[in-house]
Amino acid sequence: MSNFRKSFMKHWFAVEAIPIYAVVGVVLAGGTWYLTRLARGPTVVWTKENPTPWNDIQPNENTKLLTVNQHFEKSWERRKL
Repeated sequence: MSNFRKSFMKHWFAVEAIPIYAVVGVVLAGGTWYLTRLARGPTVVWTKENPTPWNDIQPNENTKLLTVNQHFEKSWERRKL
């Protein structure tokens, strides 16, 4: 078995590549953690109980992640530049 290990270490394992393996491993672990965190968020729905969720939105309910103007105006007009 030690013969196999020596052959593996000599031909397939480069000492110079250890930092690359470490960085790739950390990036993969971080990406997996982040995608899992996004998938378990409160706004993600994995069931098909409500096939049309857009019909349940109330007039004063905000659905955007970021709103520049907090006040919703129902009257809209086009102004010339």
